[in-house]
Amino acid sequence: MTRSPQSTPRAGLTTVELIWIEKRIEHRIRFGRPADQTIIDTRRRVVGFAPGSVFAFVRWAANDFGTVVSRIDIVRAVLPSEAYQTLPYVRPGGEILLKIAGWDKVERVLQLIDAIEAIGLDPADAAPDYWCQTHNRLVAGGTPRVYSLEQHRAFLLRKRATS
Repeated sequence: MTRSPQSTPRAGLTTVELIWIEKRIEHRIRFGRPADQTIIDTRRRVVGFAPGSVFAFVRWAANDFGTVVSRIDIVRAVLPSEAYQTLPYVRPGGEILLKIAGWDKVERVLQLIDAIEAIGLDPADAAPDYWCQTHNRLVAGGTPRVYSLEQHRAFLLRKRATS
């Protein structure tokens, strides 16, 4: 759903402000299923995610001398009654599953996302624990494991057994 600049996102959604200024700033969603979108102008829009949905938010900025910020956050949108962590440009916040800065590590996460898509899965459907484990391994200087179909099947079975 796309809204006019005067309208506000639906209540209960986690909103993310996206910006694109050529060769200067790029805030974009790498994966996730927005439930709402408000176009502000040609460079800015706000997308909203339903509680429980997972999305990847990529932020990049440069100046005349090169890249100054490169980061990726993988976030689970929360219910209004749930506790959450705050992030710039994300309102009110969410459960941060992965928070990585620095181009080398960001690039590695993007490669892992590509690998999940290559096996025919939407990264938004991957086990949230996988993103937490990937975060921990990258922060500790380790090598994250590649997500597999077997791991995904086990996640779906656990999810079914607890619901």
